[in-house]
Amino acid sequence: MVLDRPSPIDTGPLRLSEIPIPEPADDEVRIEVRACGVCRTDLHVCEGDLEHRRSSVVPGHQVVGIVDAIGANVIDRTIGQRVGVAWLHRTCGSCTFCGSGRENLCDAPDFTGWTVDGGFAEYVVAPASFTYPLPAGFSDLQAAPLLCAGIIGYRCLRVTGIEDWSGARLGLYGFGAAGHVAIQIARARGADVYVCTRDRAKHRALAEELGATWTGGTTETPPVPLDAGIIFAPAGEIIPPALSHLSKGGTLVLGGIHMSPIPSFPYELLYGERVIRSVANNTRRDGHEFLEEAAAVPVRCHTEVFPLEEANEALRRLAHDGIRGAAVLTV
Repeated sequence: MVLDRPSPIDTGPLRLSEIPIPEPADDEVRIEVRACGVCRTDLHVCEGDLEHRRSSVVPGHQVVGIVDAIGANVIDRTIGQRVGVAWLHRTCGSCTFCGSGRENLCDAPDFTGWTVDGGFAEYVVAPASFTYPLPAGFSDLQAAPLLCAGIIGYRCLRVTGIEDWSGARLGLYGFGAAGHVAIQIARARGADVYVCTRDRAKHRALAEELGATWTGGTTETPPVPLDAGIIFAPAGEIIPPALSHLSKGGTLVLGGIHMSPIPSFPYELLYGERVIRSVANNTRRDGHEFLEEAAAVPVRCHTEVFPLEEANEALRRLAHDGIRGAAVLTV
């Protein structure tokens, strides 16, 4: 499914096309795709919220498949191995950020499904060192949402500043793919989770099924002050009310790659050593540690499945808040 020009998703900007099967470079593997998660970042790519970086591109960055070809220098992946590919496709390995354990901030990265072709296809290539062996306990459909929604949610939890999760009070704003994974990790660690989401019965119902202590509207005030909050929805107007829900010293984490403009707010909302911080991409360490913890919980994804050729419809449903859990394309 190829994007030639960003357009509103209701116009169906992706076209089904035959393109050459890619060949892996010396440090790459080729993967026969079985499933690919559909992420809000794919929507941002398709609609032009993120700069169009190529004349055409295949989106998709939550890829699950089987290695079917290996580059000459690859020694740690094997033909027939099941692996995942995530958003961070490649880093330079030489900038200050890569050298200090912060490769998610690399100065010259590539991103799967944005600057290089991604997984809305039958085959994809990726650097072997940026692929993830997948735990056997996850089916292809279960594994796909973990590769972005899961990893980014995990990084958001990491940067909340919470050290003792037992009894910690965490707010989640927006309850799509990332939220429904993050709540499972947080609950397994012992946190109480308060979910603020649009007035859609299915999202609140899912949050309650997954152990939310309380659910309410997007800007509704939870019954207790929160130690931290994570905003997954790409809506800047949520930031002031979410700040008002934090206890002193609390952290508000912004989990999206794109967000609408943030309105001004009084300093009093930030005062008291409250912190706002963004999450940018993920490190490979995030991915490997998250998959290990997710398998131990175990995390279970709620998925809605679409065939590859219905990628436009899956994204349209996502844009209109019509997916319960995560959307996954099957190939």
